[in-house]
Amino acid sequence: MRPFKLLIGALLNNWAVLVHSTNSQSPLIASSQPSSDLLSLHKSLVECSSITYNEHAVEQLLTSYLKQQNFTVETQPVAAATATKHARHNIFAYTGKTRKTRTLVSSHVDTVPPYWPYELRGSEIWGRGSVDAKGSVATQIKAVESLLGSGAIAEGDVALLFVVGEEIGGDGMRAANDLGLSWDTVIFGEPTELKLASGHKGNVGLRIKARGKAGHSGYPELGRNANSMLVKALYALDRVELPWSEKYGNTTLNIGRMEGGVAGNVIAEEAEAQLQIRIADGEPADVEKVILEVLEELGEELDVSFTPGYGPVEIDHDVEGKFLKPAVWTLRS
Repeated sequence: MRPFKLLIGALLNNWAVLVHSTNSQSPLIASSQPSSDLLSLHKSLVECSSITYNEHAVEQLLTSYLKQQNFTVETQPVAAATATKHARHNIFAYTGKTRKTRTLVSSHVDTVPPYWPYELRGSEIWGRGSVDAKGSVATQIKAVESLLGSGAIAEGDVALLFVVGEEIGGDGMRAANDLGLSWDTVIFGEPTELKLASGHKGNVGLRIKARGKAGHSGYPELGRNANSMLVKALYALDRVELPWSEKYGNTTLNIGRMEGGVAGNVIAEEAEAQLQIRIADGEPADVEKVILEVLEELGEELDVSFTPGYGPVEIDHDVEGKFLKPAVWTLRS
């Protein structure tokens, strides 16, 4: 297991050189003695807009870079659920001719919208994907390069896998199952405040639609406002107590998108909201039951639907992870 332990150390050391982040929304802070090669690669990756379904530019950059570093590079086509301008590909890279390796290092190259250009503000690095997850991608590549250069690892020890479509649907990782390979250990790159983690919360999506009756705002008694119906539902859900655990903390509910109505002086006939729930304990059905009970108590006519989800994921691990101390809070009346 020596190469694996060396790789863990190299990943953490390279990441510490590149950045320090207080949380997933904070800008990155470059160290006082950064690696110019690492920062240069990171900058190039962030400068490539790669919003999910449009990862083509960063795919090309990574493929070219890895080939220049003498990696054997395979690109795997990935189908999309929606039309895209360019074909999409996962990138699988290794040294020599040995596709099957003992360890896989992996992360994703797509980001959520909107694109946010790279910017260096003093010692702070800003830009979409600078943390999630192009910081991981750059760190992983440079760590593996460093260990190969020193002779600490060799052909057959480590492979790299960078996938598309992680932010929506997991298209890339699902396609990676068709590579027909297996590994003893996989290290995934995600923001964890520089701590090793061996598990994460589950996830389920929720959509709420309200349909009222349109009318003139001067005669509210003649209509039924869908926006008001939706706001009542969201207020109730924002205060609901959901399952929690000692390991992962609270189940969190995010009201991500709202839309409704056509004008300020028109009673809104339709309104809709999209929410995302990160599950700390139990299965999606447990959370869905609580949500439906809360909404039914309101007595509003709402159309509620859930996307397929999953509960907390426990990952087998070779080294003991350092779990982030989860936040647990109670609602205030």
